[in-house]
Amino acid sequence: MTGHKRFQLGKDQIRKRLLKYTRKAFRMLPQMDRPRILDIGCGAGIPTLELARLSQGEIIGIDIDQPALDEFNRKIKRAGLTNRIRAVNCSMFDMDFPDESFDIVWSEGSIYAIGFERGLREWKRFLKPGGLIVVHDEQGNVEEKLKKIFNCGYDLLDYFMLSKEIWWAEYFAPLEKWIAESGTRYTDDPKILEELHQAQVELDMFNRNPERNSSIYFVMKKR
Repeated sequence: MTGHKRFQLGKDQIRKRLLKYTRKAFRMLPQMDRPRILDIGCGAGIPTLELARLSQGEIIGIDIDQPALDEFNRKIKRAGLTNRIRAVNCSMFDMDFPDESFDIVWSEGSIYAIGFERGLREWKRFLKPGGLIVVHDEQGNVEEKLKKIFNCGYDLLDYFMLSKEIWWAEYFAPLEKWIAESGTRYTDDPKILEELHQAQVELDMFNRNPERNSSIYFVMKKR
């Protein structure tokens, strides 16, 4: 196994620690038989692959980070899921899927780029009548977001929060350890060093303002 492959596996293991919350949110949805899912902001696809296992459905994952999508495509092939998952380089600002073509829209950590209300309004058209949407976003003003959910034409089925303590224990503490270990192991690989730099920026942002790193999953149904 190459050094870069070992590096990516370590990085993925940290992200996988949060999959328990992807599973928790999915289990709040009504049961569906092989739903069609749109995952907006899929990145390298760790939650997307979990959704494929949970739902047994078909998934389109979109993102604009081509290196992440390349890694995602390698994972899709390794998992034998090329018949059920498709990774597409597409901006959430430029989606042209047919109206009412998905049973579920899923967004973990990406709706901030377009704005909570705008995302809910614009993405609704992709959902079939009674379709479902799950959004994981920074906590912000929860009461205001609950109002926006109703005003955008959804019924709230449930929601749950991830506190800053959860984020530290499940993600940022392991990330800090991984940065320290990888920084001494991969000093001769510029690509890895750049990824470590980005991870350190993320960790520094958390340490400067932990309160902003509490987050919330909203589980909604299109009216």
